[in-house]
Amino acid sequence: MINADILRRLGEVIAARRKADPSTSYVASLFAKGEDAILKKVSEEAAETVLAAKGGDKLHIVRETADLWFHSLVLLAWHGLAPEDVLAELRRREGKSGTDEKKSRG
Repeated sequence: MINADILRRLGEVIAARRKADPSTSYVASLFAKGEDAILKKVSEEAAETVLAAKGGDKLHIVRETADLWFHSLVLLAWHGLAPEDVLAELRRREGKSGTDEKKSRG
């Protein structure tokens, strides 16, 4: 079982840093730049994760995935969402066939 506490704690830290000084907080600097900057970072990290996977280096894959997850959490916070929102959706989907779940979304 995955321990979701780290995601919850990280989500809380990101939310708290949203209004921090952008000159001293990377997260605050992303928020200050706006959603397009956050989306750009998510896109960059997704591409880097794909490239790491193509390269096959397991540690590199893990590190790039961690970057992707982190920036995805920043994007969630931008929209007033938390990791628990995504975890709830994953719980909702648990045990369903992927094909059936996708059909249910229309």
